Amino acid sequence: MQITKNSVVTIQYTLKDDAGEVLDQSTPEEPLAYIHGLGHLIPGLENELDGKTSGDKLNTKIEPKDAYGERNDQMIQVVPKSEFENAESIQPGMQFQVESDEGPIFFTAVKVDENEITLDGNHPLAGVTLHFDVEITDVREATAEELDHGHVHGPGGQNH
Repeated sequence: MQITKNSVVTIQYTLKDDAGEVLDQSTPEEPLAYIHGLGHLIPGLENELDGKTSGDKLNTKIEPKDAYGERNDQMIQVVPKSEFENAESIQPGMQFQVESDEGPIFFTAVKVDENEITLDGNHPLAGVTLHFDVEITDVREATAEELDHGHVHGPGGQNH
C-alpha cells in the first residue's frame, strides 16, 4: 500500500544535524506511527514519504523552511525576573508556555542574569537543516476511530 492522506504510517528513523550529531531517533521497541496528511510531521518529511510503501528506505535532507522554520530574533525577549514566580529556581533550558491570540507559545530560558531572564520562543530546531534516515515498516488504512480521534491507536501511537 502506498502512503497517501489518512494512511497510518509506521517508521523507524534517525534524525541528525549538518554536523552528523544524532538529535532524535526511534527504537525497534518504539517506532513512530502517525496518520499521514494531518500535519503530525514536519512538511518536508511528510512530502518525502508521500507515495512510498512499506519496506522503502530513504535518506533525506530537509531545509529549515520545510521543517521548523528559520530563526526569528523577534521571538527572543528579555523579561525582568520580577515577572516570574519562583524566579530564583529558573535555570537555562527550562521551558515555559505562554498563551497568545494564536494559541500557546513555548519559550525556553536561554540566559538567567541577576535581574533578567532571556527567553527564546523559537523552536529549538529552527534554522537547522535536518537529515533523516527513514525506514517505512508499515502502511495501512486508518480506522474510522483513529481518523475521528486524529491519532494512531496501538503500537507507536497513542492509546486513548
